[in-house]
Amino acid sequence: MAIEAVPFTTTDWAKVPVTEHPGTTGVARWRTVLQGNVRVRMVEYSPGYVADHWCERGHVLLVLEGELVTELADGREVRLRPGTSYQVGDGVMAHRSRTAGGARLFIVD
Repeated sequence: MAIEAVPFTTTDWAKVPVTEHPGTTGVARWRTVLQGNVRVRMVEYSPGYVADHWCERGHVLLVLEGELVTELADGREVRLRPGTSYQVGDGVMAHRSRTAGGARLFIVD
């Protein structure tokens, strides 16, 4: 990932507005900062959240709280707990997320 045209900045996530994104079940609440060609998000998935789509965008994702299950298009499932992450490039592997008990994530894409 080339991070371009992004000056040094800090983010107080409590001051970033929340947007809601419904899943097949549950809801994702995003706090999003866009700078240059980078999107940085603090994301909270409600208990019972299941993504409503397969995503092909590249991400660096870190689980801060809860447990996340990421399904991959090849049939694998990856279970992530706090302190674990995944990295995937654009168009490399379609994936979608779900959580039984909720999760809080930090995502850069």
